[in-house]
Amino acid sequence: MSTQIATLSQKNNISTIKLDDGKANAFSYEMLAKFNELLAEVPRDSGCLVITGRKGLFSGGFDLKTLATGDMDKIHKMVTLGYKTLLDLYAFDRPIIAAVSGHSIALGLFVTCCADYRIAIDGQYICQANEVRNNMDIPTQIMEILIARVNKNYFYPAVYHSDAYSMKDSIAVGYIDEVVSEDLFMDRVMAKAQELSSLPHPFYVNTKKFAQGEVIQKIADAIEKYEKITAS
Repeated sequence: MSTQIATLSQKNNISTIKLDDGKANAFSYEMLAKFNELLAEVPRDSGCLVITGRKGLFSGGFDLKTLATGDMDKIHKMVTLGYKTLLDLYAFDRPIIAAVSGHSIALGLFVTCCADYRIAIDGQYICQANEVRNNMDIPTQIMEILIARVNKNYFYPAVYHSDAYSMKDSIAVGYIDEVVSEDLFMDRVMAKAQELSSLPHPFYVNTKKFAQGEVIQKIADAIEKYEKITAS
């Protein structure tokens, strides 16, 4: 697997992590490990973080090949790191923009929901929490993020029924804040990132902790419980 499945670039106080495995941008353990390695290099006292994918695909979620192996050690290792990544992003000290470059599904959508502002490219792409339709539960450590992000009127169809939404419809759902044409997409993302990068430290993170602290603790507690269960 290429070491370039995720890359970091930094310019004008804006850090950009791009996911590109050439396929589904699946969050395998290797992708998650590389993502966290790059995330550790992003300043947490200044600037703004942009997370994006390759053209047409932000991320398709957890790596299905790993899930299909039935190797519980590998699966738990991947899933645990995925949960911890969501917690780190949801509680991140600086503003995060999800530059949704295409389909955002399952864990890819949950990463999107962890961002503070979400800009999607206009196209024939969807946002979908597809777990229930794929015979999977949505655990507390993810559900808390969805409860915080999804608009109440859409919660049942979006979460319980696994409905898929176009990028434009995803604004009403609460998944996306803004949809931009492909030719203006990254210019708009960078303009918004520059705006958010000016928010002062530590006042931004303090306000986020006041607003999101209870949810952050619930996610952390759920991850700890999951680790204890899977270790036994």
